[in-house]
Amino acid sequence: MATLAALAPILLIVALMIGARWSAGAAGLAGLAAALPVALLVFGWRGPEAAGGLPWALGAVAAEAGFAAALIVWTVYPALCIHELQLASGATEVIRRGLARLSDDPRIAALLVAWFFGLFAEGAAGFGTPVALAAPILVTMGFSPARAVALALLGHAAGVSFGAVGTPVQPQVAATGLDATALAGVTAGLHAVLGWILALAVHRMARPLGGRAGLAWPMAAATAFLLPFTAIAVFVGPELPTLGGALLGGAAFALFVHRSQKRGSGQAGTAEGPSPRALRQAVYPYLALLALILLTRLVPPLREALSGLDWSWSLFGDFTGSFQPLYHPGTLLLLGLLAGGLLRGTRKAAFAEAATKAAARMPKVLLALVVMLILARLMVHAGMIEALAQAAADMLGGAWPLLAPATGALGTFVTGSATASNILLTDLQRATAAELGLPLLLMAAAQGLGAAIGNVICPHNIVAGGATVGLAGRDTGAVLRLTLPYFALHAALGGALVLALVALGVFAQ
Repeated sequence: MATLAALAPILLIVALMIGARWSAGAAGLAGLAAALPVALLVFGWRGPEAAGGLPWALGAVAAEAGFAAALIVWTVYPALCIHELQLASGATEVIRRGLARLSDDPRIAALLVAWFFGLFAEGAAGFGTPVALAAPILVTMGFSPARAVALALLGHAAGVSFGAVGTPVQPQVAATGLDATALAGVTAGLHAVLGWILALAVHRMARPLGGRAGLAWPMAAATAFLLPFTAIAVFVGPELPTLGGALLGGAAFALFVHRSQKRGSGQAGTAEGPSPRALRQAVYPYLALLALILLTRLVPPLREALSGLDWSWSLFGDFTGSFQPLYHPGTLLLLGLLAGGLLRGTRKAAFAEAATKAAARMPKVLLALVVMLILARLMVHAGMIEALAQAAADMLGGAWPLLAPATGALGTFVTGSATASNILLTDLQRATAAELGLPLLLMAAAQGLGAAIGNVICPHNIVAGGATVGLAGRDTGAVLRLTLPYFALHAALGGALVLALVALGVFAQ
């Protein structure tokens, strides 16, 4: 009975978002309204004795969730500011033209736009930006609207775990206490084993327009991105893997394409490309951000000095939070925005306009974020997550690792966001790992892996992407039919990989 009651808020969110097509914020509010009486009446939660009463305990839950939301927003907002500044200045268009000039082969062009450009946009901004930018470009290249959206969804998914400069990892670290770099390394390692599926999907899906077949191009694209992506995650942390992997991998793949054309094995693009100076100026904010993160993560004296300033708080012993203002990726994003803009002579008015446009996009994101965080923290403190973990352990036992990535994907399917999935379900993965004696680091990484791949079948992402290319809502199924087989293959192999790593004892409990 208690288990079903604990599951009810999550099932309600699923039903409202999928069946009634409610927004994540509205469905989250309904789920929170259902969770509160369950916490009070079924689980008897009144908060810690030190709180001195239920109102204070509820206020502490809200404070903890609000603080976590503020830290995430401090990353998302400057990332969106950079994105808006790039759009307004024409820098995004310059980057697009640079890619289009490389090849007229549809399959190679699809890899350049859907894979590298999509991953680049995911690492820099996330939150639907890659599909919104890449899908219209793919339509102009001759792909149908449904195929263009499917290509954009599949192309950026491998980088979603570290999208918007590592935002999805932040709630996982807060929920588990794991080292951010260690978690990033394991998550990237899982992607490195499976990411070739997505690159191959992009290449194969471009087949109706012709071009060169074979495995060389998609495998080269996968390798070019996944190698630096994994290395950055292991040695630097969660902020740069997607952005850095796309920049470095894109440059390497472009060189590979260029040399192949010289040997007569590819077609040169006919579009007029930007000048080297224009390309260099277009990527100034990203280069500045790249330099800042590398310096603050890899230079020990600087890292220790910046991370040494730590603002922490605690309420009633059970509710805590901390903030390192000089070390936080949001601060570095802001500095990258300013440095990159100043290097190319951006006017103050342009900064202000970008900040205003980015702020206009925040309310919907913030509402869903805060509601989901309050729901997650309430369920944790009331013992509802522990009850669900116990039920999962009893029902699935040693088979849980097989379904851990699919659980993360379900969260993204429902909420429309890998970050929201990690907020909602990381505590469940943590509690289940403890119940079954599974390695927490691997289970958290499996959650991150699944939350990323869930983007390719998420109705919210399909509808939002379709809107950018004039795809009617009823055509959502056409996109889903294209992406679903690759999702199923990726999720199945992901579960098998996690189960095998557990069986081999690769990770300590």
